[in-house]
Amino acid sequence: MPEKRDEIILRGLRENNLKNIDLNIPKEKINVFTGLSGSGKSSVVFDTLATESRRQMTLNYPLYIRHQMPRYERPHADLMQHLSPVVVVEQKPVRGNSRSTVGTYMDIDPLIRLLFSRIGSPPIGSATEFSSESSFGSCPECNGFGEVVAPDIHKLIDHTKSLRDSAVRFKPLAPPGWQGRWMRDGGLFDPDLPIKDFTEEKYNLLVYGPPEGERAFSTYYYKEGNRDIEWDGLLPRFIRLYINRDLTKLKVVSQEDVLALTTRTPCPVCEGSGLNPRVLECKINGLNIAHYARLELTELLGELEKVDDPIGKSIAQQAHPGVKQLVGLGLGYLSLSRKMGTLSGGEAQRVKIARHLGSSLNNITYIFDEPSAGLHPEEIDMLTHMLESLRDNYNTVVVIEHNLAVIKTADEIIEMGPSAGRGGGEVVYQGGQEGLKKASAITDLDHTVTVNEQPRTAENTFSIENASDNNLKNVSVEIPQNALVSVCGVSGSGKSSLMFGAFTGNYPETIAVGQSSIGTSSRSTLATYMGIMSDIRSILAKQTGQPAGLFSFNSLGACPVCEGKGITTPNVAFADPVTVTCEACKGTRYSDEALSYRYKGKNIVEILELTIDETNEYLEMPKIVKKVDTLKDVGLGYLTLGQTTGSLSGGEVQRLKLASHLKKEGQIYLLDEPSLGLHARDNAHLLDVFQRLVDRGNSVILIEHNLNMIAASDWVIEMGPGGGKKGGEVLFEGTPQEMLEADTLTAKWLRAGVKG
Repeated sequence: MPEKRDEIILRGLRENNLKNIDLNIPKEKINVFTGLSGSGKSSVVFDTLATESRRQMTLNYPLYIRHQMPRYERPHADLMQHLSPVVVVEQKPVRGNSRSTVGTYMDIDPLIRLLFSRIGSPPIGSATEFSSESSFGSCPECNGFGEVVAPDIHKLIDHTKSLRDSAVRFKPLAPPGWQGRWMRDGGLFDPDLPIKDFTEEKYNLLVYGPPEGERAFSTYYYKEGNRDIEWDGLLPRFIRLYINRDLTKLKVVSQEDVLALTTRTPCPVCEGSGLNPRVLECKINGLNIAHYARLELTELLGELEKVDDPIGKSIAQQAHPGVKQLVGLGLGYLSLSRKMGTLSGGEAQRVKIARHLGSSLNNITYIFDEPSAGLHPEEIDMLTHMLESLRDNYNTVVVIEHNLAVIKTADEIIEMGPSAGRGGGEVVYQGGQEGLKKASAITDLDHTVTVNEQPRTAENTFSIENASDNNLKNVSVEIPQNALVSVCGVSGSGKSSLMFGAFTGNYPETIAVGQSSIGTSSRSTLATYMGIMSDIRSILAKQTGQPAGLFSFNSLGACPVCEGKGITTPNVAFADPVTVTCEACKGTRYSDEALSYRYKGKNIVEILELTIDETNEYLEMPKIVKKVDTLKDVGLGYLTLGQTTGSLSGGEVQRLKLASHLKKEGQIYLLDEPSLGLHARDNAHLLDVFQRLVDRGNSVILIEHNLNMIAASDWVIEMGPGGGKKGGEVLFEGTPQEMLEADTLTAKWLRAGVKG
């Protein structure tokens, strides 16, 4: 009898663009899904496999518990068998508030608080009292935030202007607002005198208010009369109205507007910890809880191992594995107090991975969405060993990946394709690495890196001098203008601090494209994101004489039954949720009236079904043509105008965001890892876009780990040598050809990439 394989069996998969496909995924193996961005990888792995595993897991709980858990709709498939519990590590940004840190995200902080409450000296009390969010534990000066926010008078006032010419830069305190008019016309100050020409007495009155014990009044003129209002000074008023209150409740002014006019410094009372000074007196082996939070994780491991009190030891042993996982993934330079929002893409990805690896359970299916994202080739080596150890512990590993080093660790490779969007959704190949070399038209495991042997020579440079943001060690560097430049180095080496901090500070006109996600929803489409939907509606309105709102499913044109959603979600009580295509509009979202009007033979739905490649042949408005061409430039020609942004893959979102910036008339482009989520073929297309931008006289600077991008550059800057305290130095500056002779980590992998 042939040996029976333990496999996950999937039949008739039809989610999104999947074309009724069948798959057997072997268990206790590393299974890598690859293929072009938008080819259907996520539809199989996340929308089918992960969703159905989670749905079936919830069926094991009583109904009253299931009612409180996330509920999953059964994926569109004929058969899904032999699934196991799943752990999913996605690429989505880490959710959390401004206080979210590595320690809170990894659930290590509560254990450290418990440790101090049990064995710290002098004793304080319960573990909650060691939290900056408790009434006892928070610092009385900064209310537990660890920072003192103070208005910066030079940001708030332009001293060269008069009150009439809007010297006050904060809109609510400047004309035509009532407070600005009161300040200008109330009689206390000369409204036409530049602030720099005020006498010292008048300047102090304007900025700080009257001296202690005195009062000043300024007249406010109403339509029906006037009255005197007490003047308290610009800074006291700003602090009272816009700092000492909950900014989220303000309707006209955002938190960002206020913070733009302030400086933030560590609180002197709690030294930035946010903790009550009495809490900081409690210590273990000479260190208080704030010291523990600031230690590099490698140092923290040593402190946890020093704890010898029996109760303390058992608590320390519970905190130990999480810290060790982070250190093992090369993040030993981080601290528990490091804010999650300040981590680079590669760091955040590994923190998420570490959070899920502390378990000793096996027979689990681990699903990773491009775990190589944001990682240096040296760190990818560490990642592949982690994937292998998961598999060797009798787990099934499913990975969506484009990186060849990760693909080469696979026991089973599944390539989706043959192209993207409508042209994808099929299994092009399934099997081992040798078979892929013969069968695949797009994934080349023997790919070698081509080094740019004729780099552009720059006549001018951008200068950064003595930069010391974050971990930068007084860095000075010259960056060629009108060239393609790559800034590389291991995670945490100072790349983002150098470029998004020091560089953009010197050159604020830079068009900087970061890794933040775009707003996605079921009602946001490609056409609305590009800003051409209103133009399409106006074309139809002009042709038909109808109001433009009739051609919007968010307005007059919405289907009356589903209200423009295209689907209905009937209430099925405690059963699995069900999404039903609206019977009235057949999923089009539009009313019959809206669909009855046409332009060049097509109604609004048929226009939105046009692909980007087809659009210019049909819609000839110059504004539409220009915006659509930018999407073609980044290889998104296969998407349709009406495709929702929520249905796009990670690589597609990245290129869509990039395209929205390419239409700007900027001279300096700074891009944070544009290769993220892209197949090698998509990357080659993107590289052509960058080269054309430079040929047109622009400067393009990439923060990159991708060796193909680095090798094709005109100039390379490498930061390092390590991360955190061990980084922040310039290791190399030169051409890719010169880098081949250098003694750095990136140079080592570049040499290996050239040899193949």
